[in-house]
Amino acid sequence: MTNKAIILGTGGGYDKIFVAQREAKDPNTGEITVRLHANSLNYHDFAVVSGMWGPNEPRIPMADGAGVVVAVGDGVTEFSVGDYVVSTFYPTWLSGKPVVEGFATTPGDGVDGYAREIVTASTNAFTLAPKGWSHIEASTLTTAALTAWRALMSDDALKPGDTVLVQGTGGVSIFALQFAKMAGANVIATSSSDEKLDRLKALGADHLINYRKNDKWGEIAYEMTGGVGVDHIVEVGGPATLNQSMAAARVGAHISVIGILTGLGGEVSIVTALIKQLRLQGLIVGNRSQQQDMVKAINVNRMLPIIDKVFQLENIVDAFKYQETNKHFGKICLEM
Repeated sequence: MTNKAIILGTGGGYDKIFVAQREAKDPNTGEITVRLHANSLNYHDFAVVSGMWGPNEPRIPMADGAGVVVAVGDGVTEFSVGDYVVSTFYPTWLSGKPVVEGFATTPGDGVDGYAREIVTASTNAFTLAPKGWSHIEASTLTTAALTAWRALMSDDALKPGDTVLVQGTGGVSIFALQFAKMAGANVIATSSSDEKLDRLKALGADHLINYRKNDKWGEIAYEMTGGVGVDHIVEVGGPATLNQSMAAARVGAHISVIGILTGLGGEVSIVTALIKQLRLQGLIVGNRSQQQDMVKAINVNRMLPIIDKVFQLENIVDAFKYQETNKHFGKICLEM
């Protein structure tokens, strides 16, 4: 089957993106063919497409893909024709502790991704999408939602009454806010925009901090807990925000170190980590079983993702340039 695909040239860069035709084979044993309808953008996709971490050979970009099953191979019992599905970030990491280092098996990076109309892949490359969700909505789950889910639910069993701190209004942070409220937790949200803080409040955030107006926002967050400290912090900023995250934390708190938005390295207060006996855990997305658990929870709680803007697949460069402006609130998506 011939289908339209976005191709990113070796090394990446917006000037190396073009539209081409690619063949999709019929499914073999244990495989399904999916008619894709949507992608969503993440920082990792931006790093690949922009050339920051460009591919060493031509690549179809985008890790997040959602669509409908149009054919199944022999032996496939988990999926049927007509099922709505969403891709997995690590198709070879099915469950349990992390077994994958880096991105060699990640679609859109080490292998071809989902910026195309049709794909045939192993059943492990997909899970069922949440019931009633559109393809655009489902495409937001693979990277951002699963990262937030794993951080709060899989790595640190969030409990009702716990306090969670989220940073900014990107996909991971907003999903973390939604999952935290789903679990009955209190949420402290930070942003550099009062307008965005108002929108976070409407989503359920209990306390708000404009970090541009308060550079010691970690201390403020600590005081907001009555001097106890935050139980769990979803740290997406990196070196320039980690020290304030540690200042906000309670003794023994869990800090999910997820992002590098402020750089790849910097000074970290090891003394604070020792004195507070903090658990700093680096993580990259999650496994297939965790994604299935997340979808089950979404089905029960009927939450919906926050979509900022949708671009047509051919306008993928415009979508990434919009992402660079940091004006978005929630997810940016592509539609086929």
